[in-house]
Amino acid sequence: MATADTSQPEGPKRTLVSLCTYNERENIELLIPRILAAAPDVEIVVVDDNSPDGTGAYADTLAAENPRIHVMHRPQKLGLGKATLAALAYAIEQGYEYWLNMDADFSHSPEKVPELIACMQHADVAIGSRYVAGGGVEGWHWRRHVMSRCINTYARLLLGLKTRDNSGAFRCYNLAKLRDLDLNRFRATGYAIQEELLYRCRQVGCTFTESPIIFADRQLGESKINQKEAVLAVWVLFCLAIDRLLGVPVK
Repeated sequence: MATADTSQPEGPKRTLVSLCTYNERENIELLIPRILAAAPDVEIVVVDDNSPDGTGAYADTLAAENPRIHVMHRPQKLGLGKATLAALAYAIEQGYEYWLNMDADFSHSPEKVPELIACMQHADVAIGSRYVAGGGVEGWHWRRHVMSRCINTYARLLLGLKTRDNSGAFRCYNLAKLRDLDLNRFRATGYAIQEELLYRCRQVGCTFTESPIIFADRQLGESKINQKEAVLAVWVLFCLAIDRLLGVPVK
């Protein structure tokens, strides 16, 4: 005679969504409520680089009203890479199970957050991808399309990545795997953090999946991408390729 299954269904994983901000006051006012509406179980951390427009102060008022919102204040603009790693360190220290990072400018749809989290059932890293079937980009000049395609090809060749979208920030990670990483070994301080995270995740045995998204160019505020950041990203990826060739450990 079969016994009844008395096990309880597993509840949602404790998930932290991070938003790295510099002058995104107008955007987060609209974005944060939509994230919380789309994914009622997540918490949010705003990592602010002392934004002159008051982004950090506004985030503080939200955090005072809602315990699911947290704020990290940094003394100045120290780079997207360092802000992203600060968010990762916070997620690990606070005992979250999943960490989801996304842009704070509505380039990534908040309604896609639950889909990325659901992808974690069969992968350690879920990428919101512009470059798989069903994905795409809206509002870019052709030069930015070319730059993005080139940097992704460059990353795949130098770092041995198999994923198609390696430069996008919209991703969910299984922190059980990322706890193996030594965050002090990271080279990137700017936009190359996206490729470096995938490279280091691959080195510790993470599995990957890509879920299609439509990336929409920002409507409010100014883009932080410039030629200097692009050149620095190319250099960082080259240095990582040398590390890979020499077998430099990631942990």
